[in-house]
Amino acid sequence: MGREKMSSIDTAWLRMDRPSNLMQIVGVMLFDAPVDAPRLRETIQRRMVDRYARFRQRVTHTLTATYWEDDPEFDINNHVREVALPGMGDLDALKAHVAGLASEPLNPARALWEMQIIDTPAGVSALVARIHHCIADGIALIGVMLSLTDEHRDAPGPAAHAHKPRIAKPEHDADTDAFWWKIFSPATDAWLSTVSVSSKLWFGYMDMLMNPGKAFNYAKMGAALAGELAHLALMPDDSKTRFKGKAGVAKRVAWSAPLPLPEIKAVSKVLGCSINDLLLASVAGALRAYLQEKGDPVDGVEFRAMVPVNLRPAGKEAKLGNHFGLVALELPVGLDNPLERLYETKRRMEALKHSYQAALAFTLLGVAGMAPKFVQQEALDLLANKASAVMTNVPGPQKPLYLGGAEVSQLMFWVPQSGNIGMGVSILSYNNAVQFGLITDHRHCPDPDRVICRFADEFDKLMWLVLMEPWDRLERPHEVEEHVKADLGED
Repeated sequence: MGREKMSSIDTAWLRMDRPSNLMQIVGVMLFDAPVDAPRLRETIQRRMVDRYARFRQRVTHTLTATYWEDDPEFDINNHVREVALPGMGDLDALKAHVAGLASEPLNPARALWEMQIIDTPAGVSALVARIHHCIADGIALIGVMLSLTDEHRDAPGPAAHAHKPRIAKPEHDADTDAFWWKIFSPATDAWLSTVSVSSKLWFGYMDMLMNPGKAFNYAKMGAALAGELAHLALMPDDSKTRFKGKAGVAKRVAWSAPLPLPEIKAVSKVLGCSINDLLLASVAGALRAYLQEKGDPVDGVEFRAMVPVNLRPAGKEAKLGNHFGLVALELPVGLDNPLERLYETKRRMEALKHSYQAALAFTLLGVAGMAPKFVQQEALDLLANKASAVMTNVPGPQKPLYLGGAEVSQLMFWVPQSGNIGMGVSILSYNNAVQFGLITDHRHCPDPDRVICRFADEFDKLMWLVLMEPWDRLERPHEVEEHVKADLGED
């Protein structure tokens, strides 16, 4: 039976599970017609299970390590099931079902993934996927999900490579080590000081990676990690809003009608910003409007979201596992003027592009995965408590895709929220449209539909300004605001 030691970062994600926030990625594909369930199950077997050993392996533990181990009783029927929704089986029932799955742990005795094929009375089908974050990050898993699809409704698709019996691999993953060295080998003491990772901690950790059989003083490494985390503690918390607080078990999900990507591109070009800047500013505006509806103060509010950043080297895009860092983006929810909010978002995104935050977070996750669990939990809680949301923005294919004989009409996924973070935002472009999705903690935001419906409104505000105002004036948000007020007869 093949067995492979789990990497330190994947171990960190496995350990991070809590009843209030399970570390599983939840994806939803909606289809324009009922899918052929047997055909879909066969496609998943050939293109996912047969290609990637992780989807045939369960997690096992010894006193000193965690392993991927082939499941001798693996049966795809335990992982791909047809499910009927209760009641009317409408869109609201589907959202409630997805929210329930987000709160339900995967079976630890089996490979840590599951897919459900759901048909509704309205003739719409859905594929709901749950995959544990220890298998791979969202960037890798969206690629796996897309590899199931075809560009034509009746395309048979290529066969997967024949599955060969696994031979136990050495517990030292050379690919992973090469990745780490490629990312970080140019580091100097000055660079390490800049990103707040001391050379002592860094090289101690690298020694652990390169010499897995060597004995280490884990207590000493844990103390060094705690010292480095003190630097992160200096980052102030974001504003206290209804979105922050102790997380509960119950979740809620919502998604929007897709926005046309050509319109978004046109508006962003006129305003001199990226599509990403414009979408993030729309999220900030939607959150502001929701807080205002609840009667909450909004002036000066800063909403911090942790944004995953892909750190895979070229040629390793399809590799499973977790190869990403995190950057902390503060959305200027406190700014009322939509243009000012957009330009401030752009400025902050530009600053992050020159930041080493992602590398630092990646390093800390790796070290934490090797540290004792209580040290790891303290580290991850510190990171999580500095933010109110996790936000992903993934560019998908800009043409229609088909799976199980049906066209994929909408596509979204949510990465897990660690600690007490109570919101996940999914932004995904597909087939010339942009899809927003939201998952929230019921305690913090029981009505995410009231947030999601405002994303389009915030984009429309910017689009109307582009259509109605002279383009040279758009660079001066306050002048535009005065002009709009004058047109409306406001003082």
